[in-house]
Amino acid sequence: MAEMTMVEAIRDALDVSLREDPRLLVFGEDVGVNGGVFRATDGLQEKYGEDRVFDTPLAESAIAGLAVGLAMQGFKSVAEIQFLGFVYEAMDQILSQSARMRYRTRGRYTCPVVFRAPFGGGVKAPELHCDSFEGHFVQSPGIKVVIPSNAYDAKGLLLSSISDPDPVIFLEHLQLYRSSRMDVPVGHYTVEIGKAKVVRLGTDVSLFSYGAMVAIAVAAAEELQKSGISLEVIDLRTLSPMDMETVVTSIRKTHRAAILQEASRSAGVAPELIAKINEQAIYFLEGPVIRITPPDTFFPFASLEREWLPDVARVVEAIYRMMTT
Repeated sequence: MAEMTMVEAIRDALDVSLREDPRLLVFGEDVGVNGGVFRATDGLQEKYGEDRVFDTPLAESAIAGLAVGLAMQGFKSVAEIQFLGFVYEAMDQILSQSARMRYRTRGRYTCPVVFRAPFGGGVKAPELHCDSFEGHFVQSPGIKVVIPSNAYDAKGLLLSSISDPDPVIFLEHLQLYRSSRMDVPVGHYTVEIGKAKVVRLGTDVSLFSYGAMVAIAVAAAEELQKSGISLEVIDLRTLSPMDMETVVTSIRKTHRAAILQEASRSAGVAPELIAKINEQAIYFLEGPVIRITPPDTFFPFASLEREWLPDVARVVEAIYRMMTT
């Protein structure tokens, strides 16, 4: 074991994968010489050379297109989009090309690419650097969506994503990069894609979340415990495919459900999970599933982001209202 921050765990996963698989290439804007904006690839170019870890032009469409082309030639790629808010330039290559490759070729080709991108608020970054666009990818068949909430999961899930034969969107919350340290195994291990994790056991309400909001959910559970409300916290970890077995098992026990996300309210992960719960677990519910989310607006400028983002107080208020009305 070694104590790591999340960004160190991500770097370690890339190091392990580059060492073990000579077909793997890592590329993106500033990932080589500078080691990435957040130093997630620091030292990897020096260790593995410019042919395997290299900088690209400032063109997200070119980054994603290169990854798809390399996949067709037998390579594997970890392609970094410097911030998730810049991903629109690459949507055609990601969703129209990589996600459809297995279907389009009737299984003759797959597209083993991990598209890494930092995202998320609370860091006072400018416009387009904090947006949570994961819902766009959850809607698309053929591509997996993974968002870790801690260093252990980040390394294990990234290693699983790199080994996956199909494309994976791997999103890393900016606030989590260096916010804490935890013990992480040295060497290769995996966390299974498509499996949620029960972070805190509870009996009254199931609260589902992912990314940086998991810590908010746990803090809210501790606060609600003082009022006698027992909150079960589930870290979804993978948004596509969702682990509905764990979701339904929790709801069968608590009979109430809430979803906490940083993305805006409509047409994203929370509404999709509510629909799945209604299809698979509605008879176990004692009331409607609630969403705890920001409003349907663009991510605000830094002076307003604390008012916009869900916090512990907002979660506590929403759960308390659910239990008492």
